[in-house]
Amino acid sequence: MKNRKILSAHLIGLIISLIFLSGCDNQKVKLVSLKVEMQENPIGIGTPNPRFSWQITSVKPDLQQKSYQIQVALSEENLKNEENLIWDSGIIEDDKSVLIPFKGEELKSGLKYYWRLRVSTNQGDTDWSKINTWSMALLNESDWKAKWIGEDSMSNPGETDKGNTRLAARYLRKPFTLKNNIERAVLYISGQGVYEAYINGEKISEDVLSPTVSWYPDRVYYNVYDVTPLLKRNDNILGVILGNGRYFGMREVWNQLFGLPRLLAQLEVEYSDGSTDTIISDETWRVTSKGPIVANNEFDGEEYDARLEIVNWNLANYNDSGWKNADIMEAPGGIITAQPNPNIRVQDELTPIKITELGEGKLILDMGQNMVGWLKINSLTGKKDQPIKFRFAETLKDDGNLYIDNLRGAKATDIYIPAEDGNFSWEPKFVYHGFRFVEISGLDYQPELTDFTGKVVYDMMETTGKFETNNEVINQVFKNAYWGIRGNYRGMPTDCPQRDERVGWLGDRTTGSFGEAFIFDNALLYSKWLQDIEDSQSPEGSISVVSPKYWTIYHDDVTWPAAYFYSAKMLWKQFGDTEPIFKHYNSMKRYLERIQEVSMKDYIITKDAYGDWCMPPESQELIHSKDPTRRTAGPVLSTTVYYSLLNIMSEFAELTGNSQDIPGYKELATQIKTAYNNTYFKADSAMYDNNTVTANMLSLRLGLVPEGKEIDVFKNVVEKTVVDFDGHVSTGVLGIQHLMRGLTEYGNIDLAYKIATNRTYPSWGYMIDNGATTIWELWNGNTADPAMNSANHVMLLGDLIIWYYEDLAGIKNHPESVAFKKLLMEPKFPEGLTHVDASYNSVYGEITSKWSKENGRFTWNITIPGNTSAIVKLPKEMNVIAPDHDGVRNVSDSDQGIEIELGSGSYTITGTI
Repeated sequence: MKNRKILSAHLIGLIISLIFLSGCDNQKVKLVSLKVEMQENPIGIGTPNPRFSWQITSVKPDLQQKSYQIQVALSEENLKNEENLIWDSGIIEDDKSVLIPFKGEELKSGLKYYWRLRVSTNQGDTDWSKINTWSMALLNESDWKAKWIGEDSMSNPGETDKGNTRLAARYLRKPFTLKNNIERAVLYISGQGVYEAYINGEKISEDVLSPTVSWYPDRVYYNVYDVTPLLKRNDNILGVILGNGRYFGMREVWNQLFGLPRLLAQLEVEYSDGSTDTIISDETWRVTSKGPIVANNEFDGEEYDARLEIVNWNLANYNDSGWKNADIMEAPGGIITAQPNPNIRVQDELTPIKITELGEGKLILDMGQNMVGWLKINSLTGKKDQPIKFRFAETLKDDGNLYIDNLRGAKATDIYIPAEDGNFSWEPKFVYHGFRFVEISGLDYQPELTDFTGKVVYDMMETTGKFETNNEVINQVFKNAYWGIRGNYRGMPTDCPQRDERVGWLGDRTTGSFGEAFIFDNALLYSKWLQDIEDSQSPEGSISVVSPKYWTIYHDDVTWPAAYFYSAKMLWKQFGDTEPIFKHYNSMKRYLERIQEVSMKDYIITKDAYGDWCMPPESQELIHSKDPTRRTAGPVLSTTVYYSLLNIMSEFAELTGNSQDIPGYKELATQIKTAYNNTYFKADSAMYDNNTVTANMLSLRLGLVPEGKEIDVFKNVVEKTVVDFDGHVSTGVLGIQHLMRGLTEYGNIDLAYKIATNRTYPSWGYMIDNGATTIWELWNGNTADPAMNSANHVMLLGDLIIWYYEDLAGIKNHPESVAFKKLLMEPKFPEGLTHVDASYNSVYGEITSKWSKENGRFTWNITIPGNTSAIVKLPKEMNVIAPDHDGVRNVSDSDQGIEIELGSGSYTITGTI
């Protein structure tokens, strides 16, 4: 075959064989996973130019797309007949199949569109795909006829908007009559803070805690639902319960209180005869706050008084004469915006594993896993008027009682008051807790484990990654990461889910977002969060290190706001999504200029607020180290990270057509590098400042080390780690973002593996051996001051998950590629690791890498999705003989090893070791 290098016969031992799925030769290429804006058949798209994505598969190897054609129409019939098309792309000669923008006629508010696709490949043409759909949101402010409504008073006992807030849920209802046969009905709805909506007694969706959070003075999100099946001719009822959420916030501090809850709802009905009706929220609705949810507060819990239940309130025949007309409320102030990301849903359930009696009428329920969500009561027996309390915590004290000191001011308590003696079932609506253990009081008997279900909630998204090895520490850390990451998705990536905080700290996610993206399809969540960050930016350009800025903190430092840039790059590199970069480029540029104005002196960034946060201190009772030899200087941290942002912005400028900005970025970067090295680099010892691992590693990985000095600086990293810290981690949040990859890139995979698998303090294994089922906030989270020892954070993962996938499994973007269109598969083999089984469902399809080294034999199974390719690299000592099979495009060897170019397909590499 062409370009195939024949290797000499003495290169023996490792043989590559290709395994292909069985099938007939005439099996056609298939189209799968057709999406608009990364969602299948989405409802309520708010962008005027939606983007199309798809995957192609074949039983044969080396599948390559040659061209595509997309057609869009307003009906299935028009599409099938190719009449009155809204867009026909024609045949586009291109291999792109991710995020192709719509370029047809102007799309209209509220309309439903039908689309199909066909593709030409090197293996033949596909048929037209099945017909898919999407619908548009309300694109213009003038499309809204509804008014914001609610109850503009606090009239229930104990309600307050001062200090620890307390407020009952609002119940709203609107009976209406539909006069004809219904063709289509769409509900546009926003309830601030959160809502649950019903039509004729049925919930309109499985979504919970909707809509997503935002900085309300700038932006308010609404949801769109097709509710056609729920409606009927003649009498109907639309009912909504309003919870407090983040709008009527949990505390009267830190900009967490915006006003009383309010509702905006617009139901648009199309009849089969072409006529329409619109039902809107207005003063004709009825409202009460005298229902059973007498309090709901995300920090403190939900209180439900069954004696106040309103039977059948959401059915048309209910008598609401005791209710009052809804008040017209002021709009929240922000732009009303179609929510671009899915809502939160219950996505997992747990049955508790143990119940323990404590005495004094208290029970401890153990869920077996630190989780985020709430406890559903399947069946309990209560007594009239006697409250049953459920208190939530992540850990227990030595005496078996709840450990709640780390909750700080959060009460984390749900209360249910029975209306009568007997059995009841119940679950809260407008709260969530971070917990493993529940203290139950108010029962006079011990219930069964099956009486309870733990409802696990987070933003609806696909789990895309799997990772398993022969090492139990690595496996458990991955599981802990999985539980911790999804437990901190709440319409924004949060710091923690249990105490009185739960906000979007930027510094927790700077490089962590890349690792998270291997495990979850988090693109829409992060894209939305970037908008939160810009909405929270000050007019001067400062970025709030908590976004949305429920805590408005402008430090004009660099290390935390860097997440804005890194997350945008993650969306580009991991998912191929460049739109956030175009959208936020000017905002990012404004921030860089702000830092130059107020935080730069002689090309050194002087401001730093948090240091290398949570590095392991010299005493396990401390939160932060007091030892100056362990602490990295703030200007070292800020300057290295700002330098990296200039390089990222050069990439962004090239991508977005702002190439005129690049010379300025590069010149400033050069001046910063010179000033930084003149100030902090000690050439004789090749160390930076006080020689912390973080100072040296950031300088090394972010490109500031003088040419030729890289290995010497790296030697200091290794020596410091091995000698001073006995092969353990010594970095905090900033250093850990680069530690594992840095050690590996410069040739010490065994030290990286030791750090990854340590079980003694400080390490991820130490957390596990001390009962952790998620990731701690502190390396010493079991001994430090309770003010800051959350048991469910993800910031200390750093680049660990990236390292798992890219270096241990070899699932990595090629430097020339984005979205894994081309892979660089070059796994590393540390001593002691004998097998890895990993998969990642990329935007092109599932990538798998499963290798083992056992009994003197090496086996590596690879799957590369259609319309992609891979460069596979293995060490020279493996002695590859290249087979002559379809899918193997090219083979070459060098002093470093063997390199094989593969097209899509499934392959097995075997050999002796």
